[in-house]
Amino acid sequence: MAEVLLELRESVAVITINDPDRRNALTVDLSQQLADRVAQAEQEANALVVTGAPPAFCAGADLTQLGSSKDEGLKKIYLGFLAVANATIPTIAAVNGAAVGAGLNLALAADVRVAGPKARFDARFLQLGIHPGGGMTWMLQRITGPQVATAMTLFGEILDADRAVAHGLAYAKAEDPLAVALELAKHSAEAPAGLVRTIKATMRATDAMHDHAEAVETELRPQVASIDTPEFAARLAAMKARISGR
Repeated sequence: MAEVLLELRESVAVITINDPDRRNALTVDLSQQLADRVAQAEQEANALVVTGAPPAFCAGADLTQLGSSKDEGLKKIYLGFLAVANATIPTIAAVNGAAVGAGLNLALAADVRVAGPKARFDARFLQLGIHPGGGMTWMLQRITGPQVATAMTLFGEILDADRAVAHGLAYAKAEDPLAVALELAKHSAEAPAGLVRTIKATMRATDAMHDHAEAVETELRPQVASIDTPEFAARLAAMKARISGR
């Protein structure tokens, strides 16, 4: 039965799209489940890892549903990966296999991508005779730059794990991308929940800025607020105790 699984590992949520027979293709129902699991993860965890049941990461939108979709139908298919894109907690895509079409969108929606040895990043919209959707062209160009994005979108280039890392599409290649993603997520999981969310929000704000002084001012208030928290006081006291005990 197609479903989206959520597992909590301390303060890291692992979401798995679990429809391996259909290579985790996104249906309206599956996208709604994904959006619901992301909302749950935001309430219960400090970081989120998204992956797919082998052999694929996500083979894209279910073409049988896509063929009859208009504006509202398409937006329902977008719902899952847009929930990842808009998440308030840090997100990592553990790309264990092919990420195609809307599956590429899902990978792009994460803050960080870790690519397994079988990862393939494949836009494929043009080959299917369909215009890209869900903000794919915007996400891909921001992450890889216009030249690589054009090669993938208009010239059919498919990036494997090594090329994805070389072009900045993936942060790292790993034999076990889920394990590496969980290790990365551990640092957010162990941090104060409010601080993690505030830093992510600040990074989104400063990413759109062109002026250093504006970024300094944007960071100032939340930095002052974090210094006044009990969590900072406790960590500072612990650090001082370690130093004095050497």
